[in-house]
Amino acid sequence: MADLADYATRYAEVAATAGLDLPSPAAFDVVHRLPGDAGTEFGVPGARCPSDGEPLAAMEAGRLADLVEASWTVLDQIAAVTPEELRKGPRGGGRDRDRMLEHVVGAEASYARKLGVRHKVPAFDDHRAVAALRTELAAAIRGSHDGVDAGPKGWPPRYAARRIAWHVLDHAWEMQDRTEPS
Repeated sequence: MADLADYATRYAEVAATAGLDLPSPAAFDVVHRLPGDAGTEFGVPGARCPSDGEPLAAMEAGRLADLVEASWTVLDQIAAVTPEELRKGPRGGGRDRDRMLEHVVGAEASYARKLGVRHKVPAFDDHRAVAALRTELAAAIRGSHDGVDAGPKGWPPRYAARRIAWHVLDHAWEMQDRTEPS
């Protein structure tokens, strides 16, 4: 809970961008605990919650899509003020801004397939193509009310929204953290 509380101001910005209020960290309730895997140490939400496959009301699906869209907005705002070359990470590595954006857009095209959306991977700097991909992704989340995976290797919409937003914000905040002086 302490780690989540530490990020509350960052998440509050995303919620506000989506037109929502984030409850105070003291009001957070842990509703599921899941075993970790190799990606957990890096924060990857690799496991699905039992409730991920439950049907979604249209309002909830819309809220999830709004939060994913807000995550993209925050990423775009951060990227716009981030220098191309970033301070190197703890072991002297890490992607610079454009390579990170390329990675995020490539992952989004892959995640889209998990929702049944087939979309060519756009160049990260082709803003119209990236917007088209993201529009289709958000529409897939908004239109997914049954909570069922999109195919045998698909993801339920709750998990997809959480995974997409996490990935986008993880890299947005990495850009911020690696731009600021150490």
